[in-house]
Amino acid sequence: MASMRPSRVARRTVIALVAPALLLAACGSSSKTPSSSGSIKTTLNGSGSTFQKTFDQVAIQAFQNANSAITVNYAGGGSGKGKTDLQTKTVDFAGTDSLVKAADVPKYQGGAILYFPTVAAPITVSYNVSGVDSLKLTAPTIAKIFAGTVTKWNDPAIQGDNGSATLPATNIVAVHRADASGTTSNFTKFLAAAGGSDWTLGSGDTVNWPSNSQAGQGNQGVAQAVSSTDGAIGYVDFADALGAKLKFASIKNAAGSFVTASIAGAAAAVASATVKDDLTYSPLNESGADTYPITSPTWIIVYEKQTDKTKGTALKSFLTFVLNDGQALAEGANYAKLPTELQQKAIAQLTKLQIPA
Repeated sequence: MASMRPSRVARRTVIALVAPALLLAACGSSSKTPSSSGSIKTTLNGSGSTFQKTFDQVAIQAFQNANSAITVNYAGGGSGKGKTDLQTKTVDFAGTDSLVKAADVPKYQGGAILYFPTVAAPITVSYNVSGVDSLKLTAPTIAKIFAGTVTKWNDPAIQGDNGSATLPATNIVAVHRADASGTTSNFTKFLAAAGGSDWTLGSGDTVNWPSNSQAGQGNQGVAQAVSSTDGAIGYVDFADALGAKLKFASIKNAAGSFVTASIAGAAAAVASATVKDDLTYSPLNESGADTYPITSPTWIIVYEKQTDKTKGTALKSFLTFVLNDGQALAEGANYAKLPTELQQKAIAQLTKLQIPA
C-alpha cells in the first residue's frame, strides 16, 4: 500500500541479480542465438522508448558480450521519436510502448512492420510531498490531479482516498512528459478507461496538459522534476522511479484493491491481457486482485522486409537474444519478463523477417 523505496539491501540484490544474468547471457547457448554475420562487423542503431531503455541497456551489453562483431546503439528519445525515425529508415529498429496509428502506416518507407514484445513494467504515480510517506489514489482522483481540477494535496478527493491520513495544504505540481511518449499514451489510456468523466484530456503519445503543469524530457526527466520539487507528482516507469528513489502511490485496481507497483503485479496484468495476432496487447486496468492497473507493454518494432543481409541477420540475432537469454535479465533490471506463451509467439514470429539471401 505504501510507497516503495528500495533499501540498500534491495539495491544490492538487484545488482546481484543482474551481474550473474549478464554472465549467463554472455555465455548463453549458441542454439538460441544464431550466427549474426560471421566475422563481418556491423552496427545496429535504434531509438525510441525511454520506458524500455534500462532493460535495453542491460540486454544490449549482454548481447554484445556474446556477439563482439555487432555494435548495438539505442538512443532513447521517446516512443514518438522511435516511430518517426523508423518511418524514415533513420534507425534499424525502434522501441515503442504505443502502437503505430493507422494514419501513419503509409509513412513507413520500408513497408510492413513487425511488433516484437520484449518486457513489461508498471508506470508508477510517483510523488514528493513532505511528511507524506504513504499514499493511496483511485483513477478518478489521479484524473482530477493531472487534469488540473485538484490543486492542493489536502483536497477532499485525495483525502477521501486516504482516510484519516494527515495531508498538507501544499500546492500540487503535476509533471508530465515533454516528448511524444508511449508512457504518456498508456498512462492517459488508463485514465480514459478508469477515470470516468473526471478525465477530459483524451489519450495519446501527447495530450494538451494544463498550462500550470510541468514537463520533463523522458522518464528520467519526469523523475528528476518530481524528486526536486516539493508537492510534485508525475508518472514514471518503475525502473527510473526506483533509480531516483521516489515514493509512489498505491493505485486502486479494477478488482477494488489498492496495489503498489511491482514486477509481480505487472506480470499478473500481462498474463490476463488478450494478445492480438500481430502480438500487440494492452495490460491496462486488467482484472484480478493482484494486478497493477497501470502496467505498460513495450515492443521493438522492425521492418518485416530487410534490405541489407548483414544488418538483417544481425537484427534477427539481437531479437532472438532478447526473446531468449534476455528474458532472464528482465527482473534484475526491474521489468517483468514475457509470459511463456507470448514469448513463444514472439520467437515464432522471427520467421517472418525477410532477409536477403
